[in-house]
Amino acid sequence: MLDLDPGPYAAFIWPAYGLTALVFLGMIAASLNRARRWRKKAESLTRGPEA
Repeated sequence: MLDLDPGPYAAFIWPAYGLTALVFLGMIAASLNRARRWRKKAESLTRGPEA
């Protein structure tokens, strides 16, 4: 059985998990945003100046 009770350290462990999740979500969002910008730039370069 999975024991999720961190005992007396809960005040430190659960906020650390939350902060880690927020950082991961921020990294994913930044990565997707950067990929979107790169794709737009690549498409504009392949279309040429007539677009």
